[in-house]
Amino acid sequence: MDFQDVVARRRMIRNFQDGPVEPATVDRMLHNAVRAPNAGFSQGWAFLVLDDRDDVARFWEATSPDPDADSSWLAGMRRAPVIIVPLANKDAYLDRYAQPDKGWTDRDEARWPAPYWDIDTGMAALLILQTAVDEGLGACLFGIPPDRIDAFRTAFEVPPAYRPIGAIAVGHPAEGGASGSPTRRARRPLDEVVHHARFQPTTPPEPTEP
Repeated sequence: MDFQDVVARRRMIRNFQDGPVEPATVDRMLHNAVRAPNAGFSQGWAFLVLDDRDDVARFWEATSPDPDADSSWLAGMRRAPVIIVPLANKDAYLDRYAQPDKGWTDRDEARWPAPYWDIDTGMAALLILQTAVDEGLGACLFGIPPDRIDAFRTAFEVPPAYRPIGAIAVGHPAEGGASGSPTRRARRPLDEVVHHARFQPTTPPEPTEP
């Protein structure tokens, strides 16, 4: 698929068929993910792959505030046969930049203008989403509730140094399902978000009707 087609077709899919995803396809997603840029080649990330039905069910049980809850969003998402959880490791970055070739002598987090461990892992997640499109699949990046992260760690023995930046559901898309925000909000035009030479204030978008 042409790269521009991948970009144009990339969207969050919230309803999946029950059919499996080929393991080779999942492997391609992960091989592409680790090609993401990462500061100092720190590679402070990990990817938890859940492609067994029991493990996927355990994920939803661990991360749901109410495991018995039901909604169109949950019904569609729980059918996804694969969950990939990108995990960011801040310590890997702090350790890397305390090494001699980087010139810092400490692990002071205040030196970092932004949390690149999260940013880089997010870019890896985007490559997973784009690869899913290129494979003719659907995918959705969604958050794990903060108060369920400990339960998630326990369920899958995730070390404390690794923090999930979210989770990615992957599968064959199905018709229907819960609609996302793009159905209720227009994409902002480029001239509102792109600034040349200096930042020019723009008029905030008009609120849309609920």
